[in-house]
Amino acid sequence: MKPIILILVLFVFSCKEAPTEIVEVNETIDENSKGIELEIKDYVDIEPYLNIKDDNVYVVNFWATWCAPCVKELPFFEQLGKNFKDNNVKVVLISLDFPNHYESKLIPFIEKNKLQSKILVLDDPDMNSWIPKVSADWEGAIPATIIYNKDKKQFYEQSFTYEELKTEVNKFLN
Repeated sequence: MKPIILILVLFVFSCKEAPTEIVEVNETIDENSKGIELEIKDYVDIEPYLNIKDDNVYVVNFWATWCAPCVKELPFFEQLGKNFKDNNVKVVLISLDFPNHYESKLIPFIEKNKLQSKILVLDDPDMNSWIPKVSADWEGAIPATIIYNKDKKQFYEQSFTYEELKTEVNKFLN
């Protein structure tokens, strides 16, 4: 197993850029807010979302508001969910934002960008335990994505364009 420090360094510093100008995550919650309630879970509660065996294709993306490549690709996941919903494709966005940023950054980000995908928040500080359970290939960097169906599963530790994402999902639809 990898040393704790290495995993922590890779995880925290994998996104070196500040969030792009697609969104501004430092807003406060508007008083007319819809009152988004976050589904905050530990890994045990997240794990079932990584192993559903039905007739759908699941696209599960690990991301954070502080990760510029994550923020840049999120619209592509939203577009994929919208364009492929009739093909039984389900998008699940798992936020790795820090607990002290839920109210000040994550909720305003979700509201401002009108995210429609299923959003879960993973709050489990034992990264050395759950990262290898997500994928033995995961070094801890985000964005990271799993695409799977009942027959196969693929892990990606990379950013996607919409076309790349669509190409990968189509491999699971055939």
